[in-house]
Amino acid sequence: MFIRALSSVLTVAAVVWGVSGSLAQAVAAEYRIDHAHSFVQFQTLHLGFSWLVGRFNQFDGSMTYDPEAGPEAQSIRFEVDMASIDSNHAERDRHLRGGRFLNVDEHPSATFVSTGFEGDRSGGVLSGDLTFLGTTRNISFDVALIGEGGDPWGGYRAGFEGQFALDPTEYNDGRRMGPVTGMVIVDIYIEAVRQ
Repeated sequence: MFIRALSSVLTVAAVVWGVSGSLAQAVAAEYRIDHAHSFVQFQTLHLGFSWLVGRFNQFDGSMTYDPEAGPEAQSIRFEVDMASIDSNHAERDRHLRGGRFLNVDEHPSATFVSTGFEGDRSGGVLSGDLTFLGTTRNISFDVALIGEGGDPWGGYRAGFEGQFALDPTEYNDGRRMGPVTGMVIVDIYIEAVRQ
């Protein structure tokens, strides 16, 4: 399930790309993720009794956006540090980094590379290739623009959000990651700064 969460981080980048269509700039520009104001969070049921909630603390990504061109001209790439998983419990996090779950020694990062977007300036559906635990799958999820504009420091920012659910067994050779490991819900909140 944490694998899913990580995937979500990657998708966040996708969100940034897809919704960027709302940016009212006239030239293609590259945007970098603002780590201090971006979050990749996940939640999954713990034994069917309660929600286990966490996040990934380390990730990076960029996107290129040209408001005068079609969706095919836009692109996004996102990478997440799998070892940065944070479920607010150090012993559990060490366990999750191990071979049964995230296997960070063999697969230290997960990546998302956009392949398409359908929608308008307010949001739509973002698609891309997610590589996790050595397996690459094309995923699609809804993204939405939160807001955009000049910041107090003379820069230009845009914020996006997205949510999707993932089945960890699709990236784990069909193996379950726990006695009641179901779908993992991933929430992504991205704030990006135009370079």
